[in-house]
Amino acid sequence: MTRILFITSNRLGDAVLSTGLLGHLTETCPGARLTIACGPLPAPLFRSVPGLERLIPMPKRSYARHWLRLWLDCVTTRWDLVVDLRNSAVGRLVPARRRVFHAKAARPMHKVEENAAVLGLSPPPAPRLWIDAAARAEADALIPAGTGPFLAIGPTANWLGKEWPADRFARLASRLTGPDGPLAGARVAVLAAGPERERARPLLDALGPRAIDLTGRTDPMAAAACLERAALYVGNDSGLMHIAAAAGVPTVGLFGPGYPAIYGPWGPHGRAVTGSVPQAELLARVAADPDARGLMDGIGEDGVAKAALSLLPNRIGRVTSLRQG
Repeated sequence: MTRILFITSNRLGDAVLSTGLLGHLTETCPGARLTIACGPLPAPLFRSVPGLERLIPMPKRSYARHWLRLWLDCVTTRWDLVVDLRNSAVGRLVPARRRVFHAKAARPMHKVEENAAVLGLSPPPAPRLWIDAAARAEADALIPAGTGPFLAIGPTANWLGKEWPADRFARLASRLTGPDGPLAGARVAVLAAGPERERARPLLDALGPRAIDLTGRTDPMAAAACLERAALYVGNDSGLMHIAAAAGVPTVGLFGPGYPAIYGPWGPHGRAVTGSVPQAELLARVAADPDARGLMDGIGEDGVAKAALSLLPNRIGRVTSLRQG
């Protein structure tokens, strides 16, 4: 029996972007037994991976004891393949017939391409999600019955400097779901992690009864099950943005001081929107003041709406048929 150890990120977005490589392994190594090590936050996304034998969440511990714990968990198995995207000592110190490691690319490339290079894959396999029945049942409970295709918005991020102003999200939602919008009459789902919930409150208040409040209510797997029903996702550069894109949702990601060439939403149905202020200037402002504000102010509503409109044709009918099927 083939056994594979797959060590991926503790960060949600990076973990999602590694799922294309993982999916390639499940397809090309049928019958293999997989052990996946990752951070606690993205762990639910891996619980239904085909061939999963063990899922090892790795909460950080002082003095890097989480790595020692992982080594103790894995050293007694002889692995046929170790794929270590953390480039860790564990990947080198467990017994293995073959081992491959993430290496920083010699030239700038998207993270999906960088991950694929670990196994020399070209073209790179796209990120994917294995959404299970439990997550879909949770989505059924969270999204009101009878809700048609809806707009999903992720108004927060893991850093305030990456958040587009809430009032602009509100105006964009009105523009897309108003009487003359492409999603006329649609409801608006607002998603945010638990610690970011209060930062999403101004948008929820602005939307009023049109809002579906999904802030702080789902783990990543349930969030994916909710998002796959959306007609469109618009949000800041965040893990939720990558979940939406991997779930097959047309995705608009907003980037200020971030790196859209490396972390933009992957695939033909993803768009990265940047602002009028050059990235170099934004990064210089951050270097001078880590708490600098207004870093996303250069992103105009017109540019975001244009990106959204380019993704919407034919999506509504497909989502409606999925909900009726």
